Amino acid sequence: MTAPLVALTDQTLGWGGQAVLRGVTLQVAPGERIVLLGRSGVGKSTLLATLHDRLTKRTALVPQDHGLVGSLSVFHNVWMGVLDDHGTAGNLRCLLWPRRSERSRVEGILDVVGLAGMGRHRVSRLSGGQRQRVALARALLRGGEVVLGDEPVTALDPAQGAALLDHLGGRFATSILALHDVDQALRVATRIVGLRAGGIAIDAPATELTEADLLALYR
Repeated sequence: MTAPLVALTDQTLGWGGQAVLRGVTLQVAPGERIVLLGRSGVGKSTLLATLHDRLTKRTALVPQDHGLVGSLSVFHNVWMGVLDDHGTAGNLRCLLWPRRSERSRVEGILDVVGLAGMGRHRVSRLSGGQRQRVALARALLRGGEVVLGDEPVTALDPAQGAALLDHLGGRFATSILALHDVDQALRVATRIVGLRAGGIAIDAPATELTEADLLALYR
């Protein structure tokens, strides 16, 4: 039997000394595509952060606040995804004088997310949707075994969001995504974890769930 990538057993999760979720038992197996659903503030971000902290494999993260540095260029924000692959001297040199090969590598990813030619633009001047694309590009450049995303496509229209979720699915073997769109969840997930009233209310294969089952999480 394949060992789980991460496992939680009867855990109380929260922040600032305040419990948000109680009795959380959850395992993530390699190759799963898990979507977290539930009302705003129910604890999706808390659960996602806990899983991220406890994963030991290489992971890419798309945080809800994007995690970008507004004063830097799109290129440099995307390149942050691979900073830990290079030494201090190399990263400093790239900050000041990026090589053509490095810019080309990032440009290829920017083309995928719909930001072709924008590598030199300052992030502070971008729209919310463009910033979300930068965060997605950073995750795609980083790569790894697992991607975690906290509402990673909320600023995009449904068609754009669906396409970029598909790119994440093609780049990473395992994904754990907090989404708000039930239709998207049923389309991309192999398993759905629904949160309600301070705990896990649903944990089942997506093929066994209906839209009505999931909408009950929001009542």
